[in-house]
Amino acid sequence: MSLVTLPEGDWIRGISIRQPYAACILAGAETIENRPGRWRTGWVLLHASKTIDQPALRNLLIGRTIRGRELVRGAVVGIARITDCHQDPEGAAICSEWAHPGAWHLVLDDVQELPLPVPARGQVVPWKPTEELLARVFQQLPAFRP
Repeated sequence: MSLVTLPEGDWIRGISIRQPYAACILAGAETIENRPGRWRTGWVLLHASKTIDQPALRNLLIGRTIRGRELVRGAVVGIARITDCHQDPEGAAICSEWAHPGAWHLVLDDVQELPLPVPARGQVVPWKPTEELLARVFQQLPAFRP
């Protein structure tokens, strides 16, 4: 197996997402991630934070989506590409059933789940992954091309 030659520089960030939302993104159901501020477009590591939003587990949409899925915590679980970041205009219909009014909506595409989670520490803000973490992640995605 050959390792992917990754671009140099600041081309990828990490995004920490609470469970069960990280599992919903990996399942392909949730394509919008809500954030309090604007994010740039580009590739992100999907990091499942150590906390679980317990009330969200009672939401029927989420329950159907995560049924039978493990809620991994404290690890990078996949990658995705942010293709847009927007806020819905005040008074307009929300862009997705996953979108929260007033939040910035990160549109996630090209989501790829890792076969094995990679333990890592995340942050609330966009964070820069180490070269070692990137190597461990992309070793599992030999066909990935940024």
